[in-house]
Formats: sequence, C-alpha cells, structure tokens
Amino acid sequence: MRIERLSGNFASLKRSIDSGTETQREAAKNIIADVKQKGDAALFAYAEKFDSVRLSSLKVTEAEVEAAYQELDQELVEVIREAAENIRFFHEKQKRESWITYKEDGTMLGQKITPLDAVGVYVPGGTAAYPSSVLMNVIPAQTAGVKRIVLISPPNREGALPTGVLVAAKELGIEEIYKSGGAQAVAALAYGTETIKPVDKIVGPGNIYVALAKREVFGDVDIDMIAGPSEIVVLADQTAKANEVAADLLSQAEHDVLASSVLVTDSMELAEAVSAEVTRQLETLPRKEIAGPSIDQYGFIYVAESLDEAINAVNELAPEHLEVLTENPMELLNSIRHAGAIFLGRYSSEPVGDYFAGPNHVLPTNGTARFSSPLNVDDFVKKSSIISYSEKAFQNSAHKIAAFARLEGLEAHARAIEERLK
Repeated sequence: MRIERLSGNFASLKRSIDSGTETQREAAKNIIADVKQKGDAALFAYAEKFDSVRLSSLKVTEAEVEAAYQELDQELVEVIREAAENIRFFHEKQKRESWITYKEDGTMLGQKITPLDAVGVYVPGGTAAYPSSVLMNVIPAQTAGVKRIVLISPPNREGALPTGVLVAAKELGIEEIYKSGGAQAVAALAYGTETIKPVDKIVGPGNIYVALAKREVFGDVDIDMIAGPSEIVVLADQTAKANEVAADLLSQAEHDVLASSVLVTDSMELAEAVSAEVTRQLETLPRKEIAGPSIDQYGFIYVAESLDEAINAVNELAPEHLEVLTENPMELLNSIRHAGAIFLGRYSSEPVGDYFAGPNHVLPTNGTARFSSPLNVDDFVKKSSIISYSEKAFQNSAHKIAAFARLEGLEAHARAIEERLK
C-alpha cells in the first residue's frame, strides 16, 4: 500500500461519486421503459440476456426454499437466527411513537407515525451471496410495521437464488421472493408487472445499473440511498496490531475492485508494518483478484503529524466504516463527527458490524456520512402532522395569520381565515 504524509488538504482524500457514464445512464432508462411497457416478458428477456438463464417463473417456490434449508448447514441456520435477533434488538430501540400535545387555549398539535404499506428489498448477486443484506434491510422495515415486504435478487445460471438468501428470507417470514436483478428489478418494484405488484420504497445496494435505476425511479417511489463502493478508514496509533489492521483493510478490499481501504495514523512505524502485512496477507486471499486491484487503486496509508490531525482527516473523509484502534478509543468518540458506523477498539472489527452485532450495515458512502445516517426504522415510516385549533386559539391568532398571508401576497389565504371571523 502507498504511504503518504498528510498534506493538510484533507479534501483531496475524497473520492468522486460515480454517477455512471452517459451510455450506462441511457441503458438504465431504456431498461426501465422496457419493463414498464412489457412487464414480465421484459424480466424474462433480461434474465436470459444478463444472467444467462431462461426462467420459467419469476417467483421463488416453497420447494426451492425447503431445498435451501436442506442444503445449508444447520449451524449456519442458527447463526442467521442469532444475527437476526441481535439486529432486531438494536432496531427496536429506534421505534418512534405518535404523539399529541395540548395548549391551554385548546390547541392540539401532534405527529402521527405511519409505516409504509409496501417495501421492496434488492439483494445483490454477482461475486458473492448476501444473506446479511436480507436481514439488514428487512428487519428495520418489519420493526417499523411494514406489512408487505418484497425481496428481489438476480438468479444464477441454474435459475436459483443463494441458499443463504432464501433461508434468511424464510426466517423473517418473507413470502414474496422474486428472481430478477439489475435495473429491470428496480423497475419492476417501482412500476409493477403482471407478477410483481409495485412498492412504495426500494432499498438495498447493487451495481452501477441498480444505482442509476434507483436514481431514475426516485420520485415515483422512495429509495434509501445511492450507494457507492464500500469503504473503510482505520484510525490507529502505535498500539494497534499491524496484522489486524491489514486484515481489516483487506476485508473491505475483497468486496469490489472499486472498494476503498485507508489507514490514517500518527505512527510511521505502524504504517510501514501495515503496508508489508497487506502484501503478505493478500497472497493467500481467495478473492485476491478483487482485493489486489482495490488495494492498488484505492488503498492508502496516510501518516499524520499528530492524532488530532489524523482525526481531522477522518472527519473530512466521512467514511462508511471507521475503526478506531487507539490506546483509548472511547476518548476519541466525541471528536468523530462524520462516519456511518464507528467501531471502537481491537475486538470491534468491521465484520462484527457487517453480520452480527445488530446496528445496520447499510451505510452512507462517498462522504455522505456528513449529512446522512445508516438505514434505520425511520426510513420505513412517514410522519403526518396533526393540527386542531379551538375557537379561542383561532380567535387569538386569526388576524396575525391573515396579516402573514397578505405579506406573501396571498389574499385568498387571508380571506379563508377572515370568513371564520364573520
């Protein structure tokens, strides 16, 4: 990994957001239009074109789910169940309640919390299987009270979905599971087909075509975020273990050739040791064909003059995942302003959060942790304001409201108030 000293221009560490090429954007738009016009037929055609499989049905059958249980080791089924319990426990803490308050003049104000009617969860396929994505996207929606949750994922060349994905979905009670991927799956969720009824919100990560399609359908439906490639920043001092830091950096690099792995430290000794460890560990990594290019292109080690300078750099980066591997990580927590998830201490390696601890692993990328949050229960509810004025409250405020309306040149607004004063 490349070792550089921080120059003070932390903004230069950020990566630009990939909004796709014009060709990719047009392709996503054309696919969406095709699905809107042709429905199921388009999904079957794209499955054959992009997934190299000729499907006879889009919906996963109960027999396929049962076969997945037979194939998956029972110990792994138990792991999925325990992870689901941890995730549900965490998200239950996020639930909000409707509220109403009263003033002495008879004014009643409040907020009504209503879960969304239907949500679509996109589970990526491709180079790996992601049952964890099922848990992380479905459980907060269920906790919020969403009644209809649809899962969609690209099939393999045998026309099947990964066993772990099917088992995770079944454990959560998901009954609508469909085989489709890419922009066409997003279009199906947004606009519906003969088989798939439309939803109100689409969540879940995917490739560039999924991201572009989500951007395109936003407004007709809601989306969670436009997720970029995965990223990790490790903030470490001389007490960190080089082999452990290197392993954590590679845990993100193996996701995608575009994934970013960064170490920020105030120790040149640690920087050099981690660089050597990454090279050593990469040699035996099964996914080194992915992790290697990721490290070459987006792997950096930055050496700061002080820990304070290192913290400033981290806040500028606003990483998706931040590990704090310092002598006293809790002491630095209040100084961290921008990060999707913060992992404190040696035994809080990033995969702990990916799979098991409970907080959501759907996190803001590309520096968007400056203004956005991990996927959570609030993403699956909507809030309605409640307003009820008594006659007394109305009489006390009517002339003020009418005056405000006329200040904006809206005479009909003013008259709507004054008609009630006659």
